[in-house]
Amino acid sequence: MTELLKTAALAAAIAGATLTLGTQAATAQAEVTLRCQHFLSPMGSVPRFFIEPWAEKVEADSNGRIDVQIFPAMQLGGTPPSLYDQIRDGVIDCGWTIPAYTPGRFPEAEAFELPFMTSMSAEASSRAAWDFTEAHLMDRFGDVRPMAVHVHGPGVIHTTNAPIQSIDDFDGLQLRGPSRMANALLEELGATPVGMPVPAFPEALSRGTVDGGVIPWEVVPALRVEELAENHTQIGGDRALYNTFFIWAMNPDTYDSLPPDLQAVIDQNSGIEISAWAGRAMDEGDDMAETAIRERGNTIVTLDDDVVAQLREVGGMVTERWIDEMTALGLDGAALVEDARALVAEYSGE
Repeated sequence: MTELLKTAALAAAIAGATLTLGTQAATAQAEVTLRCQHFLSPMGSVPRFFIEPWAEKVEADSNGRIDVQIFPAMQLGGTPPSLYDQIRDGVIDCGWTIPAYTPGRFPEAEAFELPFMTSMSAEASSRAAWDFTEAHLMDRFGDVRPMAVHVHGPGVIHTTNAPIQSIDDFDGLQLRGPSRMANALLEELGATPVGMPVPAFPEALSRGTVDGGVIPWEVVPALRVEELAENHTQIGGDRALYNTFFIWAMNPDTYDSLPPDLQAVIDQNSGIEISAWAGRAMDEGDDMAETAIRERGNTIVTLDDDVVAQLREVGGMVTERWIDEMTALGLDGAALVEDARALVAEYSGE
């Protein structure tokens, strides 16, 4: 029996040593470590269905020579609005962020955040967003290296006391908004917009600082918003009430430091198809979240066509005002809107 125990112990030691050596060998094979950060929990749709799989694909495509480390929920420090500068300054090697968290800095990107601009498919609209970025935003993003840009699916209005069913229901509500354009629309509808990064939304709801806000379905479970705001209003039709423009980008010095064959790996995992992948992650998350929230028994309302028509009219006013603002900045706001609409229509098969 003692001999058997000795043999078993020896076998275990050999197996442990083999595993350790294998791990060390795998680590040793990695020539580059990329430290990438985002602001959501790992349970968010983009982290689960895009960022983590993207990291795994880059590691596989590089035959293990690139090790991608993902840090969720700002684990490396900073706040969501600081993410773009963290990428630019090399504090992190890559990151996922929202340009609208720094209003006025990327005005062209707001074209995709205008009311009723994007379609109900985040995947299709994200393809359009990449083409739009190549045409109009590469100079703005010149201090980082965009690997993907994308938008989410149709936004949903979440409220604590009662669902929004008419334009009059907006009056007097304090509603969280993600961007300057979403806030402009909410204000025009009679609400008081409260701008904040999405991780702050649950606490604002629990404290009663806001009566609700707009976020897509996909991020609701990750923030447990359905427990704090049990009324949800969807917008009917073929266009989203609002949207948010996201960027997945790399520090340019990090990219330049890679050997050409590893740069090629990053190139293969950048561009319009990667943008579509990120949008698809949003669509997948929307479907899963809406199903779960329906099963939970929360109140879900889809607005009537006449209410949507009224919202579109108000949204048109916001868009016209934005065009005037862009003209004052020396940009051709009308052309930006026209290009964005044409691209969304093209990739939506219209």
